[in-house]
Amino acid sequence: MDTMLYKLDSFEGPLDLLLHLISKNKVSIYDIPIVEITSQYLEAIEGIEESQLENTSEFLVMAAQLLYIKSKMLLPKNEEEEEEDPRDDLAQRLAEYQRYKEASQELRKSEFSSRYMFFKEEEKIDFPLPEYNRSHTVNELMDAFNSIMQRKLRNAKPEKRAFSGIVGREKVSVEEMADKLSGLLRKNKRLEFKKAFSGKKSKPELVATFLAILEMIRSSRIIAEYDEKTKDFILIKTKKEVNDE
Repeated sequence: MDTMLYKLDSFEGPLDLLLHLISKNKVSIYDIPIVEITSQYLEAIEGIEESQLENTSEFLVMAAQLLYIKSKMLLPKNEEEEEEDPRDDLAQRLAEYQRYKEASQELRKSEFSSRYMFFKEEEKIDFPLPEYNRSHTVNELMDAFNSIMQRKLRNAKPEKRAFSGIVGREKVSVEEMADKLSGLLRKNKRLEFKKAFSGKKSKPELVATFLAILEMIRSSRIIAEYDEKTKDFILIKTKKEVNDE
């Protein structure tokens, strides 16, 4: 018989080596020619004591088991008693190992199968804002309005009509200011309180805008929330206002 050379580190363990020898000899797992397979196995692991394999002891234990099975099969049989085949246990272990090995090979084939899969792009989901339960008094809005009013009037230049007497007073419609606020909220669902007065320079415009805000809050068209970060109220349109647009 020609000498066969094996690299034991290419086998996962003694059962893997045995399966290789059985396949090479083209014999059945359930009818192992134990004498030949044992000889080939011992030849394959020759010098294993000097190897650096982590599972060296497993190969040696299997060698002992093969020699034990071989010795039992060489003993004379008692014709009167039916004895179990000493190879049965080994055959069952080999068959089970082979099933697991074949299953792992199939799994390995599909390991990188995801490269052929296509995934839907990420969707951005708008989560509803938490309900704002805090209620504010008119006085709080009045304080915010007075702050804006004082700053506006302090920086404003005297208007010509300021010297024209009572007859020349400017008339500003609250309804008109409410329409303008609706227009701003149509573009942005949230509007800073101070921005609602942007562009308003005269006192009548400021007052009419504030009254429009109060009326829209009263009619549930908008709500006012206080933002701790900006230290300002935020005007937010309600579902009623959205439906009326």
